[in-house]
Amino acid sequence: MFWSFDLSLLEEISNHLQRGDHNGVGELARRALDNGMAPADILDNGLIAGMSVVGEKFKKHEIFLPDVLLAARAMYAGMDLLKPLLIKDNIPTLGKVVLGSVQGDVHDIGKNLVGIMLKGAGFEIIDLGHDVSPDDFVDAAVREKARVIGMSALLTTTMPVMKKVVNKLKEMNLSGEIKTVIGGAPVTADYAASIGADAYAYDGLNAVDKIKAMLGIQ
Repeated sequence: MFWSFDLSLLEEISNHLQRGDHNGVGELARRALDNGMAPADILDNGLIAGMSVVGEKFKKHEIFLPDVLLAARAMYAGMDLLKPLLIKDNIPTLGKVVLGSVQGDVHDIGKNLVGIMLKGAGFEIIDLGHDVSPDDFVDAAVREKARVIGMSALLTTTMPVMKKVVNKLKEMNLSGEIKTVIGGAPVTADYAASIGADAYAYDGLNAVDKIKAMLGIQ
């Protein structure tokens, strides 16, 4: 396969990721490793850089959900190669985030998109799926030493579960250690404030910004 030589390998990885070319991203990531490039550089300046562009374009409605999912598949192709090396080199992530749609809610497209954007930004995601109980959210966060719990609800009837999670963290004296961010179609910033959640995010890219701000990450 022919690659142009007017761009660096990292720029090419970013560009192929943005186009959703998972085969190209995987091949270029391997080539970068073979050339002696540090896995952390490939992650930060190739994969994460590409997903940042994807996130901004999605936010501006220049691309749509299928494009984001293709880019995510390309990102995972690179991550599959890098993850064992990053672990071996003891390269830290930005932190662990537990994600899930709350108990009684089986909708997870929005939650999945948030996970894609967070992973693309350098966070490690523990995705609990949908219909997740308050106990399961908190237990997973404690077990995984996660810094954030992210909850999604698409039904007004399931939103009170979010408050139960916030209350459980307070009861266990964990609310200072484990932050909470909530989102979903019926959820608002006012509701987040009313239940004591640390933040409200209206989409995946906003979730990245809010979580970084909560954790003091530039």
